[in-house]
Formats: sequence, structure tokens, C-alpha cells
Amino acid sequence: MESRSRSMHKLTAKICSFLFLFLAHAAHCFYLPGVAPEDFQKGDLLKVKVNKLTSIKTQLPYSYYSLPFCPPKKIVDSTENLGEVLRGDRIENSPYVFKMRDPQMCTVLCRITLDAKTAKQFKEKIDDEYRVNMILDNLPLVVPIRRSDQDSSTVYQLGYHVGLKGQYSGSKEDRYFIHNHLAFTVKYHRDPQTDSARIVGFQVKPYSIKHEYEGKWNEKSRLTTCDPHNKRTVVSSNTPQEVEAKKEIIFTYDVEYQESDVKWASRWDAYLLMNDDQIHWFSIVNSLMIVLFLSGMVAMIMLRTLYRDISRYNELETQEEAQEETGWKLVHGDVFRPPSNSELLCVYVGTGVQFLGMVLVTMIFAVFGFLSPSNRGGLMTAMLLLWVFMGIFAGYASARLYKMFKGAEWKKLAFRTACMFPGIVFAIFFVLNAIIWGQKSSGAVPFGTMFALVLMWFGISVPLVFVGGYVGFKKPAIEDPVRTNKIPRQIPEQAWYMNPTFSILIGGILPFGAVFIELFFILTSIWLNQFYYIFGFLFLVFIILLITCAEITIVLCYFQLCSEDYLWWWRSYLTSGSSALYLFLYATFYFFTKLEITKLVSGLLYFGYMLIASYAFFVLTGTIGFYACFWFTRLIYSSVKID
Repeated sequence: MESRSRSMHKLTAKICSFLFLFLAHAAHCFYLPGVAPEDFQKGDLLKVKVNKLTSIKTQLPYSYYSLPFCPPKKIVDSTENLGEVLRGDRIENSPYVFKMRDPQMCTVLCRITLDAKTAKQFKEKIDDEYRVNMILDNLPLVVPIRRSDQDSSTVYQLGYHVGLKGQYSGSKEDRYFIHNHLAFTVKYHRDPQTDSARIVGFQVKPYSIKHEYEGKWNEKSRLTTCDPHNKRTVVSSNTPQEVEAKKEIIFTYDVEYQESDVKWASRWDAYLLMNDDQIHWFSIVNSLMIVLFLSGMVAMIMLRTLYRDISRYNELETQEEAQEETGWKLVHGDVFRPPSNSELLCVYVGTGVQFLGMVLVTMIFAVFGFLSPSNRGGLMTAMLLLWVFMGIFAGYASARLYKMFKGAEWKKLAFRTACMFPGIVFAIFFVLNAIIWGQKSSGAVPFGTMFALVLMWFGISVPLVFVGGYVGFKKPAIEDPVRTNKIPRQIPEQAWYMNPTFSILIGGILPFGAVFIELFFILTSIWLNQFYYIFGFLFLVFIILLITCAEITIVLCYFQLCSEDYLWWWRSYLTSGSSALYLFLYATFYFFTKLEITKLVSGLLYFGYMLIASYAFFVLTGTIGFYACFWFTRLIYSSVKID
């Protein structure tokens, strides 16, 4: 027996040591998929890829080859994840040939002659200020712009403009000019031991130049405006290339390589550089002031008023004395009476739990850096997958509440929970997608992806909601701390400031006030095509939002109960949920003050997507307020002796 136990100990020790070595190796070599570093030797071929054309004026992305740019021999689409497809990314190969640390000067890409149709296409895209997006080693192409107001710091704009509008001197007529010469700069960090290099920067300076050459054009023609043999490079757009029918355009490019001290792990820092972190701290401090104010009010109610009231109620012996006291105890026989449309409330509470779980887990992943911009489309993919798998919590939460309300048809409830919110969102999304499809934009979600979304919904989310509903309904019902009277008590006439509509609208102001500064940066990143990577700030603001929603609902619920109004179920949900109304109003204000959208289709897209965002915010904040009030009422009524 001893020898057998020794051999078992040895085997266990070997397994443990193997697992330890494996995990240590895995930790040492861990990189997120698609964002692992790649080493390049001198002369290695670099794959330059092109992405969508984007415009902050139209918000409609188009594929790169929707314009008659120089194509490669065969256009090959890159494999994209779900998030990339939904963002409208269309990543394809390009005819640009880069060789690592092998500079190029004035390489001719191709020569095209415009006809009336292609000239019109270019003019429309220039009018709408479209930008060309490209990718090298998973880094997006940026245009460096030096600021003159802040210590000459450099800011980076994603992609370069297709062209620009201008006027010849002495003329008032607008002309269109195309950026047909690109001066690329590839920055790399070299390893002195192996002489291999990693790419840490991808920049461009676009120029518009009317190229000239001698004689008739052929493959061996040399340009006189840009000649590597005579070391004549393009440094300005003094003789720009005009976009007109029957005019030829010659596309050229330079490639310069610069060694950089920036290491591969820090190569995104320049893209994500924040010059306005003081504003974020101001946002946090502003939100904390709101939280401290509300916390003071809640503490005053809980420690002073409630403690005094409960002590008095427990000492009182006669009903007459009880009638003289404040009103919240008087409605103890009605406060847990099931509300009207209780099943709908259960559906919305369950959906809110699902949304809260999705947001919380996504935030945690983002804070730890798993959803960085280098993992393109990762944020949206993660949110969709988490939403689907959080369905089990939605079913559980709604079924628990439903059973407390003496409901019996849990399957019907589970189906409504699984389908109501996603169904409304999907209907709006489908209409918006049809509008985008009509504009022939690459932002239109393909049928295959749409089918995959429906499959995730009905194949994973709906069954999980039913599983959660089954488990929740099998649990014993939550018991009320006090008995409910058979005959409802009459609610006395309320003061004007206790009117449901007024108090609900007032309740949404403070939660919105806690987040509106951060909201500005989120809207800017979405609609002005900028990076948002300050998830640490966002997580703090989210926690403050949770606390604010809970506290404002508790305060207003207490005042409501003191007025002998026991209809708190729906009002608690709507009080904090009304902050979504202010979010939508702020989005409208942002549209008219910050965006330059003029097209009806683009405006419909903006308000359609912001309506979805506001609806989701309503469900999230409403659920937080409801559970806070649910906990509060159960706490105070369980502390009182009821005869």
C-alpha cells in the first residue's frame, strides 16, 4: 500500500510540475488572437491592406474599390469577425508593394483616364469629405498633424482625404483635386541582436500633383514631376491634379522607413494619446459630488428618519397613535400588492439584468485590455456574445419576480423576455440596414451575417432564457415581509411635486448628469471616427451611475411612500429609467451642434442608432432603480412590527 501511495504521489507531482511549466510557458507567450507581434527581416514583403472609405458627414462607409482606384491583379477579401462586419469594415488586399527597410521613391502604381461617371464618383466622395483607410501589420494608416496651439504636439487623424476642393487664383469656381501621390512613412523598432524589426508606425502625407512625362505613355515612361533618378520628389501640391472627365490621373507613392525607439507593445500609445484627461477627471469629480449629495440624503433617511419612525412604531400600542405618524407605515398592507402589467415589468427587469451583466463583464474585459483597438471589432463581438449568454440570468430574474407576483405561465414569460427587447431592436436595425443597403454602402450587414445574428438569438439566447426561467420558477417564491390587504387602500390626493410624471422626470436628471461628460467622448468616438480607449474612466463613471440610479430612486420612493402612495413598482423603474430620455435629448443637441450631417439618410441612421442606445440605457438604469427600491422597501417594512 505504501509503495502504491508513493507512486501516486510521484505521479501527482509530475502532473503538477507539467501543468506549472505549461501555464508558465502559456503566460510568457500569451497574445490575443490577431495582435501577436511579427518580426520582419530586411527585404521582407509587407502586406498593405485597404479598408473602407469613411465620412463623418454621411456616416455611410463604402468599400475601397467602389471608387476606381488602382486595383491589384486579383482582389482578395480578408477574413473578418462579426464586429468588423457590423462596423462596415471591408478589408482587402492592395497593389502597394512594400519591402522592409527598402525605401522607394516615386513608384508608379497605375494610370487611369476618367470618364463622366468615374469623375462624378470622385467628386461626390470629395464633396462628402471621405477618407481612405489602410492597414499595415494591423496598424491603421494615420495623417500626422502638428498642432500650433499646444506646444507643437502632433495629433493623428485616421486615414487621408480622397481629395479636396479649391479654387484657382483669380477664379471663384470650385474645382475638385484628387490626392494621387502618397508619401508613406513606416516606423520600425529594430532588435540589434537579430537585426529583425517590428512595425510601430504607419503614416502618410497625401499630395495632389498633375504628373507630367515626355512622349506617349507606356510602362517605361519616366515622370518629369517626380523622378527617383534625378532625386526629384513631391513635396507640395502646387500643381494639383484636377478631377474632370477625360483627364488622366497617374497614382504614385513613396515609402520611407524610420527607426523608432517606440517598442512594439507601446505602438498604439500615439493613437490613443489623451490631451484632455483633465476633463475626464472633472467628469469623475462632478459625478462624485452628485453621489455624495445623494448618499447624504439616503443616510439621513435611513439613520435618522427611519430609525426614529421604526422606534416609534414599535413602541406604539394603539391604532390612533399610529394614524398620527408619517404615512409610509400606513400603506404596509398595500405596498407589496402586485402592480398592473406585472408580467411586462418582469420582462423588463429580466432584460435589464441581462444588459447589466453584459455591460459589467464587457467593462471588466476592456479595463484589462482584452478589447483594445488593435483587436479590431473585438468590442462589438464580445458584447453580442455576452448578451446571448447572459440570457440565462434574464430568464432567472424575470421568473423569480413573476412567481412572487403569483404568476403561473412561466413559459409565456420566458418567451416574452427572450423576444421583446431583442425583437424591437432587431426591427429598428433591420429598417436601418435596408436604408444603408439602398445607398449601396459597405455598412449594410450581409444576409449571411443577419442570419448568423438570428441564429445566435433563437439558437442560444432563447433556450438559455428558458433554462433560467425554469430554474427561477422552481425556486420557492420570495415572501413579502408584511401581509397584503384584500381591499386596496385609497391613495390620497398628492401634492403637485409628487405627481408621477413630474417625479419620474426629475429622477432621471441626476443619473444623466453623472454620465453626460463621458457621453460626449463616447459620441465623438462613434460619430467622428476617433478611438475611445479610456475604459478606466468609463468603468468609474459606470459604477457612479449604478450608485446614483439606486440612491435617487430610493429617495423618491421614500417620499412617495410618505405621501401614502404605494404604487412604487413601475415608478421605481421609470424614475431612473427616465435618464434615457435626457440621453436622447442630448444626442439630438449633439447632432445639431457637433455634426455636419446634411443628408436625410444619414440623419435617419444617427437617430435610429441613438434610439436603440437610449432604449438600452432605459432598460439598464430602470432595472438598477427597481432593484434598489425593491431592496429598500423590503428592508424598512421587515423592520417594523405589524399587529
